[in-house]
Amino acid sequence: MASVKPVVVYPPAADGGRRVRVDDQFLGIAYGLLDVAEFLRRAGIEDADEAYAAASGLIEWRGGGSGTWGTDPV
Repeated sequence: MASVKPVVVYPPAADGGRRVRVDDQFLGIAYGLLDVAEFLRRAGIEDADEAYAAASGLIEWRGGGSGTWGTDPV
């Protein structure tokens, strides 16, 4: 089933990184909200910052929310 939200951040991998996808395009591996914000800016959301990435309704966080990274408990 496809996501209804255009941005998907996948669960943390063993190294702590989370894959980020916009629609069908893989943007990269994020290791924190700053990385997610940068991927959003590259995708055309010019005013994206860490607060925007944490609170945006456009993002589907899988395997934990915006505060869950590889070193954090799920």
